[in-house]
Amino acid sequence: MSSIKQVINDAVEKGKEVYEKVRQPNPIRLRDLIRQIRSAKTAAEERAVVNRECAYIRLTFREEDSVWRCRNVAKLLYIHMLGYPAHFGQMECLKLIASPRFTDKRIGYLGAMLLLDERQDVHLLITNSLKNDLNSSTQFVQGLALCTLGAIASPEMSRDLAGEVERLLKSSNAYIRKKAAVCALRIICKVPELMEMYLPATRSLLSEKNHGVLITGVTLITEMCRQSPDMLAHFKKIVPNLVRILKNLIMAGYSPEHDVQGVSDPFLQVKILKLLRILGHEDSEASETMNDILAQVATNTESSKNVGNAILYETVLSIMDIKSESGLRVLAINILGRFLLNADKNIRYVALNTLLRVVHADNSAVQRHRTTILECLKDADISIRRRAMELCFALINSNNIRTMMKELLSFLETAEPEFKATCSSKCVLAAEKYSPNVRWHIDTLLKVVQAAGNHVPDDVVSSAIQLISDARTEQAYAVGELWRHLSVAQLEFQPLIQVATWCIGEFGDLLLNGQADVTVVESELIEVYQRILWSSQCSIPTKEYALTSLMKLSARLSHEVGSIQQVVSAFGSHLNIELQQRGIEYNQLFTRHGHMRGALLERMPPFENNRIQENDKIALTNGVDASPDNQALLNDFTAPNNNANENYESNALLDLLGGMDPGESNAVQPSTTPAPVTAPAPAVNSDILDLLGGLDSTPAAPVPATNMNDTMSSGQSTNSSNSAYLLDGLLNNSTPIITSLNPAATTASNTLTTPAVQKTSSIPGINAYNKNGIKLDMTFEVQETVTTINMQATNNTGTNVTDFLFQAAVPKSLQLQMLNPSSTSMAPTSTLNQIIKVNNPNKVALRMRIKLSWSANGSLVQDQGEISNFPPALWQ
Repeated sequence: MSSIKQVINDAVEKGKEVYEKVRQPNPIRLRDLIRQIRSAKTAAEERAVVNRECAYIRLTFREEDSVWRCRNVAKLLYIHMLGYPAHFGQMECLKLIASPRFTDKRIGYLGAMLLLDERQDVHLLITNSLKNDLNSSTQFVQGLALCTLGAIASPEMSRDLAGEVERLLKSSNAYIRKKAAVCALRIICKVPELMEMYLPATRSLLSEKNHGVLITGVTLITEMCRQSPDMLAHFKKIVPNLVRILKNLIMAGYSPEHDVQGVSDPFLQVKILKLLRILGHEDSEASETMNDILAQVATNTESSKNVGNAILYETVLSIMDIKSESGLRVLAINILGRFLLNADKNIRYVALNTLLRVVHADNSAVQRHRTTILECLKDADISIRRRAMELCFALINSNNIRTMMKELLSFLETAEPEFKATCSSKCVLAAEKYSPNVRWHIDTLLKVVQAAGNHVPDDVVSSAIQLISDARTEQAYAVGELWRHLSVAQLEFQPLIQVATWCIGEFGDLLLNGQADVTVVESELIEVYQRILWSSQCSIPTKEYALTSLMKLSARLSHEVGSIQQVVSAFGSHLNIELQQRGIEYNQLFTRHGHMRGALLERMPPFENNRIQENDKIALTNGVDASPDNQALLNDFTAPNNNANENYESNALLDLLGGMDPGESNAVQPSTTPAPVTAPAPAVNSDILDLLGGLDSTPAAPVPATNMNDTMSSGQSTNSSNSAYLLDGLLNNSTPIITSLNPAATTASNTLTTPAVQKTSSIPGINAYNKNGIKLDMTFEVQETVTTINMQATNNTGTNVTDFLFQAAVPKSLQLQMLNPSSTSMAPTSTLNQIIKVNNPNKVALRMRIKLSWSANGSLVQDQGEISNFPPALWQ
């Protein structure tokens, strides 16, 4: 045992000798440490210096070496600023704070502000030291305590020391009042309920002559007004005082103490302008008081230097945020216009950003600077170009649409790829809203699609297709322009090819018969399509467009049908399953079911425009908008009623669509499950519209039908071996089967879809309409909450009826779905049928508003009415 103890003692003595040799007699100074770290050649060498010094500092902390504690903490703070861990010095900072020496307190408080925060419990240990120093007789010690409290105060610390700060806020020493105001700002942010404590002292700060106290006082009042509406109402009384202070600043002579590049205390001016903006917001009286001084600041401030520009910027924000006069607003926007001419790109960016915020407040004043804004589209800075682009779209109206769109298209051609998608979408929206005529609208959309290339989003492609589909008088012109683009187009631009192939597929007969003002032969047309379909540059969706378009052309060409069949059949073995499916299914229309091809590939009816206009009355839940033509109908439904419940339902009743082409239909879908709105089609199409989509082998419950053209962009695939089976089933089945081309739409079926087996009811039918030679009879079937209405229209006019359209609307508490009619025309004494489904979950009385339109003897007949004689058994 004795030998072991001896060995241990020897080791300890030897360790002490080594330590005494290594230990420095005095720690190195902070400047020497900085010099060593800066002289390090590599990051590893710097870490070695820092680690060595941190090890020595830890050792001195453990030995309670108070002689060099201040120097070691100072070095530790520098190490912390370099990003190295220094948390082990927190307790040493507390010891320095408790020291009576000012130099120690200064380093200790600085360390506390850097190494401590309110999330650490250690900071609560300095509360007592702070309280003692706040009561110190030395102003500099009080200042240290106030600065630290304003930096790291937590809610608990704020409550403990709020009274001390409030006392110092009334001190006669301006140095202390300034720091106490900053500390009070921190306290009211942490504990808002202490705000009233500082209210009397805060108002007295505005009477100070010391600019430092004024700045902190204005900042404190600004925060109070932001946090409390009561404080905002209270401080509105100080607006004249603030106006007087600001006027003295701009009218005062040269003061070397406050002068910054020829401007008297710009920091205080900016603070006062911010507070005036808050106090004058939505307050006419306060705004009137500050209008004159804002005008003086805007006209008397020098704009050649950034100091003046900062004041002018705050002035502009204040003018635009209060209820200022129109002339003052024009002056503010003109200041921003001068900013746009500044050589400093930061000032130009600020001007564009601010104009974008205020353009809706005074659009006409911003329009005066439109030329300068357009020049910013050519700026070298990408952020300036982005803001200029957004501002240009905000300035577009019906008067400048041609000029602005020309400039934006030039910008779109040379813009970066990240701009093209956004710019093209906004160009489409602007053209749709302000286009002077349809032809200009079509030309613009084609230019957008061409300029944006492959960066065109899908909504632009669909908008172009929809526009051409709706513009019947311009379809020949559009298809001719698209053919010119397609015949010389580079195949890497997919959106343009998609629009062109879709339109040529629909309106190819206009291209071939000379109506499109261009000469095209069938062989040339087939050659272009073959180039697209066999090109490796074209994407799969583009080939899907082209293949379906080529199939549509087979019903419009007379000599090249065999060539089309050859191309289509070749895709029956394509590697892509979607193209393979289309190739197999389309080939069936050339072989076993060729008699169906003409009816199936007829033109699609015009699309329904789903875009919402700002000034339209809209029933969003059912997706029906009220056109101006039907305002009388809408007013009739929304008129006051004696019964409160009836009044509620009447207000919820939807207006019917008006001003539509006779070939369009309005199918109201349930608000909970959106479904596509479909248009009437001939009876033969209702039987076979599902031929080319993804179908199950068993018939599904009826859902809205879709046209073959929807498969152009469909990505769904099915087993092609079922196609012939389905086709035979459709041809041999006399009952129309209407299914969706999208399997997902079948699985997520509509809430109004009727089960496969209906319960036959004994509910009596009704005569819903009998006028102008048209008679409507309705029979009913009920399955739980869903009522299926079989509507039969009979033609008693004695002449042919065409373009027959039936529309309906129900109260918002019900949900309505209308399936396609069996036909849109009736010979004399003939009939057509249409199925209407109504979901009535609340079992309320059924009411329906109807509108009918048809053509007879070349004239259009329209009528509307309300059905209120439904059998009570439908909801009881």
